[in-house]
Amino acid sequence: MFGRLMPQEGKFFDLFNQHAALCVKGAQEMVGLMTNFDDLEIRTHAVESIEKQADAITYACVDMLHKTFITPIDRDDIHKLITRMDDILDMMEDGAQTVSLYDLKSVTPEAKRLAELCLSCCLKVQEAVGLLHDMGNAQKIVAICEEIDRFESDADHVMRAAMSKLFRDEPDVRNLIKMKAIYEILETVTDRCEDVANIIEGIIVENA
Repeated sequence: MFGRLMPQEGKFFDLFNQHAALCVKGAQEMVGLMTNFDDLEIRTHAVESIEKQADAITYACVDMLHKTFITPIDRDDIHKLITRMDDILDMMEDGAQTVSLYDLKSVTPEAKRLAELCLSCCLKVQEAVGLLHDMGNAQKIVAICEEIDRFESDADHVMRAAMSKLFRDEPDVRNLIKMKAIYEILETVTDRCEDVANIIEGIIVENA
């Protein structure tokens, strides 16, 4: 009886880690999508499936938050972190569906590079989240978040150069519109990763 009345922290860090692993899987699929269009339908379906799995984890985390008396970190930080992580996969799903809906037959090297930067960001998000259970890792986590910021800046530079080249060299207006949308979505994925890094840095400041 008393056990039921004791505060429970819940397995929030396990859920963070599961979600981060799905972000990496989604980014890997996006790199594949931007590399080889032969399996477009399969990869698009894979991204959609991964996003649904991540939604379930987000729901489980929020539900646990409502049922947990004492949490390992601030309740608002838990909610912000899991929902911002979910935003990463939402954007990837948008990207995969856009490629499919626009019936693209090929993409540019710049699109592939942006997808690779998305993966790099997601790998670092996974690394930072994996260390978050122990505030003794604070310095390592901050350094990882700084790497995410650098990758996001790299993505900004790649997108600006890609846009310039697109408007300068692409004669087909329809293809220009399609590729512009793809560039913007991929760059936004790195923005969402940076949002997560900012939240994690805030958690470190409050708890380390």
